[in-house]
Amino acid sequence: MGKLNGRVALVTGGGRGIGREIVGKLAADGASVVVNDLDLEPAAQTVADVTAAGGTAIACPGNVTEAGFAERFVGTAVEHFGGVDVIVNNAGYTWDSVVQKMTDEQWDAILDVHLKAPFRILRAAQPVIADAVKRARAAGEPVPCRKVVNISSVAGLSGNVGQANYAAAKAGITGLTKTLAKEWGRYNVTVNTVAFGFITTRLTETAAGEGGTIAVDGREIKVGVNPQLLAAMEQTIPLGRAGTPAEAAGAVYLFCLPESDYVSAQTVVCSGGLTI
Repeated sequence: MGKLNGRVALVTGGGRGIGREIVGKLAADGASVVVNDLDLEPAAQTVADVTAAGGTAIACPGNVTEAGFAERFVGTAVEHFGGVDVIVNNAGYTWDSVVQKMTDEQWDAILDVHLKAPFRILRAAQPVIADAVKRARAAGEPVPCRKVVNISSVAGLSGNVGQANYAAAKAGITGLTKTLAKEWGRYNVTVNTVAFGFITTRLTETAAGEGGTIAVDGREIKVGVNPQLLAAMEQTIPLGRAGTPAEAAGAVYLFCLPESDYVSAQTVVCSGGLTI
């Protein structure tokens, strides 16, 4: 019996990198997972891998910033699995520039994906969670501890050059976490944040300036970090290396387990000891 048997989890950005690893860990421990990704193919592949391993998952592709996405995402969990128990707001990307060169479009896009989208998903989930709690209490049944894990960054704790938009959004998610922990405590929901340091993903592996891009809403956004800069950054990490997606997912997984049922409104830094 897995520790998450009978639980229903929603994971945004679950088709690639850290999100994919989060989905795998939750499904392996018994959760039924709704897997979101911007594109259908990676979401469907993650679902196929979970199913092949004996787990349960369904894809819900789409841009988390689109109007109506949050309701569709939560509705998919209710329709296929009967409710919502775990929400992991993981989807996101970076679009960097120093502040004097940053456009309103850059600012809005990053705030939308990292802060507004999680807000909308949590807002859409509230009626579902509240109704489930009301029904359980009316029937004299125990109310299970539900979980929300929001993803932040060390940039949101300490700032980072060229990332005013990203740092502001990630600082904001911490405030959202602390507020929801207070509002949803009455539903027996814990709300926590994991702040990542340098984790090796597709957004960092491509060397900057060598043509690495991602496509978002018709925009081609450059990604990647200069290899020399990466090497210098790794020297500042006390553990001496960047983290892996699996290690990052492990920190999220901790907040989804029953062992963390009395931990709420907290931020755990998963950075190998790095502080910016």
